[in-house]
Amino acid sequence: MASEEGERRRRWPWVAGAAALAVAGALAVAWTWYLPNHRSALRTGERYGIDVSRHQDAIDWERVAGDDIDFAYIKASEGGDLVDARFADNWEGAGAVGLDRGAYHFFTLCRPGAEQAANFLATVPPREAELPPALDLEIAGNCSARPGEAAVADEVAAFVDAVEAETGEAVVLYIGDDWEQRYPVADRDQRPRWARRLFRRPITDDWWIWQFSGTSRVDGIAGRTDLNIMKGDEPPA
Repeated sequence: MASEEGERRRRWPWVAGAAALAVAGALAVAWTWYLPNHRSALRTGERYGIDVSRHQDAIDWERVAGDDIDFAYIKASEGGDLVDARFADNWEGAGAVGLDRGAYHFFTLCRPGAEQAANFLATVPPREAELPPALDLEIAGNCSARPGEAAVADEVAAFVDAVEAETGEAVVLYIGDDWEQRYPVADRDQRPRWARRLFRRPITDDWWIWQFSGTSRVDGIAGRTDLNIMKGDEPPA
């Protein structure tokens, strides 16, 4: 007859397999339902918004507005000559349903900052934006060049100075963790901050916009998208 120890050894693979299946099932539920539909609770004066580009394909902006979305940052440009293929449609669509609109530029390490500013300013309709311009600083998705820290700081400053001079508004800075580690932005606290911390509020309260998800479902958008919270209508002075 089998010993109790032998029985336990034979049962163990089945128990481990069942536990693994349970964990996998829970992760699948979280990924397909909970996380995409989760929205961090709003506090007084806060509102939900999205940031989109051509990657979201065609957007039904009326349905977006009906899903408790109050603002949208729309990718306008990248580098010195790229214009987002869906910028014009997204800009018009978001404005038509009354969302507050802002445009952002993805900064590339392969082109001078002044050229990039010219591209951005030529793309965004003058005086139509309800929100200040934003600059996306990330290593991920960037070109292969990796200039020195001082050179990059100069080019970022050239972009920011040109855009702020033209628009009269402080540029909102979205600084990825990968960028911050390689190219720290010395004057980041002088401009509105767009923070990213998934599903948990930022540790500090010095942000104006907080991206809390990159995989959310919003009505009117076929795939998943970034979801943000903004503190009030105007950036902090």
